[in-house]
Amino acid sequence: MQASQLLRITALSVALGATIVATGCSATPTQASAGEVIDDTWITTKVKAAFVEDKTVSALNINVETFRGTVQLSGFANSAAEVQRAGQIASGIKGVKAVKNDIRLKQSVS
Repeated sequence: MQASQLLRITALSVALGATIVATGCSATPTQASAGEVIDDTWITTKVKAAFVEDKTVSALNINVETFRGTVQLSGFANSAAEVQRAGQIASGIKGVKAVKNDIRLKQSVS
């Protein structure tokens, strides 16, 4: 099994688990409803899968969280181009309302 396939299976498993845990919840200002959780989980999964497919973005170094359609990216990138590309990919996913790109550049040690 290729690493990209394993990463996709892992991402889908995590997404499914989060969906199962959250299905009984109703919406509050700080907590999404079950339907929103499912939508957010789907968006997160699609963003992660798109990162795996992209040669510029390191899917293993970037974390993705979604809350009510807003995607938050965090982690570390090797270049400004990778930071920008990750934001572009996330904003292009269906259902994404906004992207908060908190990815930081790795600092080289001299």
